[in-house]
Amino acid sequence: MRPSQRMRDLGVVQQGAAILTERARAFDLPAERDEAERVVDELFAAMDRIGQVHPFAKGMGLAAPQIGISRAAAVVQPPGDAPSIVLLNPRITVCCNESDEHYEGCLSFFDVRGPVPRPLTITVETTTQSGETVTTAYERGLARLIHHEIDHLGGLLYTARMNAGVAPIPVEQYRQTGQAWAYERS
Repeated sequence: MRPSQRMRDLGVVQQGAAILTERARAFDLPAERDEAERVVDELFAAMDRIGQVHPFAKGMGLAAPQIGISRAAAVVQPPGDAPSIVLLNPRITVCCNESDEHYEGCLSFFDVRGPVPRPLTITVETTTQSGETVTTAYERGLARLIHHEIDHLGGLLYTARMNAGVAPIPVEQYRQTGQAWAYERS
């Protein structure tokens, strides 16, 4: 079974669906707290299903549009045992000028991987379920994961960020499955 078919069977919306190219609707928090909790619960349930059939050494993320819900919510599971990150109405407020390029995959077209340039550090503003604004800086691999999911909420797939003339490669040719992204220690 192709990886994309496995993801489809697990409830992940696949490339070509209009919802993946549309901007997700923001939550009015705290007024829509119950709705936000419901969406986040659905995201975690889907991540649990997906994690049972595929290991994610680089961590994983899932945005609400990928499970058919056009709301501005995403969850990210960093690599290792770090706690999950919930993103409600996330907005990147700062991107550092320094960037790098690593291969990324996407659950919505899991048959390929593509090299994507992204900033090494981003600052993200999110809203808590109680309506407070929280600002957090993320670096390296975690910044990459967060940025990828925020792109989904804006209707953007990682292929739109790839350099001109570069195409994704079939997952069978990708040689870094099961390995974390490599960053030099600084």
